[in-house]
Amino acid sequence: MANTARDRDAAGRTLAQTFCLFVGLTLVAVGVLGFIFGGSGFGAGSNVNGEDFIIFEVNGWHNLVHIASGAFLLLGVRDGRTAATVATAFGIVYALVTVWGLIDGNTIFNLLPVNAADNILHLVLTAAALGVGLSAGGLMASRGADARGGATRAA
Repeated sequence: MANTARDRDAAGRTLAQTFCLFVGLTLVAVGVLGFIFGGSGFGAGSNVNGEDFIIFEVNGWHNLVHIASGAFLLLGVRDGRTAATVATAFGIVYALVTVWGLIDGNTIFNLLPVNAADNILHLVLTAAALGVGLSAGGLMASRGADARGGATRAA
């Protein structure tokens, strides 16, 4: 049997659930650590600056966005279909953030400082989230049709 995005890992999670769990926990941790080792100021404006956290530019707003994004992903861990939807929504929002960051080059909404490393990471997260979310969602929808007596696909 071929491996698909709806297959479950050893812990019984789908790929979308695993993505939401891993990336969600990572973003929450990065947000918390960003307050400790990076920037914690809540400045705003076109010249908003952050402090370096590893190779990324962060401030208090940026850290809060990481924590909120991670918490949002963690909401999807419970159910495979929800995880696919949450990953897709996350990917769409991060696609917008990526485009905005690439166009402006320095800030997002004059609150979040960004640099080239941030933009690259946002692009990677966008691609991964949309890839996992859309493939998992499509596979789960086709599996639902199979269960209702719809057409089946060869594996």
